[in-house]
Amino acid sequence: MNPLVPHHFPSLASLNPAPTTNPSIFVTLLEFFHPRKSRQRATFLCLVSLVIVTTYICLVSPPALSPGYGPHSHHRTKLAHAEDTWRKLAAKLPVNPAGHIYQHRPDISLSPEQELGAVTAFMAALPQNVIPTDIDPTQPIDPQLVLDFDTRGPQAEEEVADVVTDVWIRNPLVVFSKVPSAVSRELKSILQAMNLKPAPTIFDVDQRDDAGVLIPLLFRLTNSTELPILLIGGMPVGSMDTIRELNANGQLKALVTRAGAVLGGSKKHRKGRR
Repeated sequence: MNPLVPHHFPSLASLNPAPTTNPSIFVTLLEFFHPRKSRQRATFLCLVSLVIVTTYICLVSPPALSPGYGPHSHHRTKLAHAEDTWRKLAAKLPVNPAGHIYQHRPDISLSPEQELGAVTAFMAALPQNVIPTDIDPTQPIDPQLVLDFDTRGPQAEEEVADVVTDVWIRNPLVVFSKVPSAVSRELKSILQAMNLKPAPTIFDVDQRDDAGVLIPLLFRLTNSTELPILLIGGMPVGSMDTIRELNANGQLKALVTRAGAVLGGSKKHRKGRR
């Protein structure tokens, strides 16, 4: 060996072959999470989160996104059950006869006697009850104006009969008078002397706001032509001459007691609704 020529030893690189360019997954992840690659890391995390959320929605909670699911789904279920129950009950109810159709019932028609009783009951019920001034007093009054129930109902006829019976029981004697009238004062004096119980119900018609329609209305219903008008048991007695004659022969007292009033039962007479 030539001592002048340097001896060349094999280098470490020549003894160990160079590594291949096939990095492992672990190395790749380490490089990916390297601080210099924060943008790639954020993108990767977003993708992973999206995959997790999509998997949860599709596999774990599909009922929560169904149309019938929600905070009110239980309430809707109860409503559906109630409707089904009502349908079953309705199916058990009796069915109307074939071809029968319920039609709208018209207002009842009042006879003159019923109309007189209804008008009197209406006036006696409350002081503020007045007949509308725009009606035609020569025509039958609309029952709805003086009756406080459904005049188209199936029980309307019976209710009218009850109203008429009740008003004459409560008011066996009714006087329609006017204040500046000598004959009206005479009639009141005759009745006051009987000390009746219940006392006569007196309406001073000319003092009312509805006098313009009430007076001709009363004339039509009682076949009278002037005031005062005396009703005993709902029936007009007649003119003042007839009343004087009945009082003179004692028949007036008989009519009064037959109507339900008691002679000598009271010291005061009852004022009606003006």
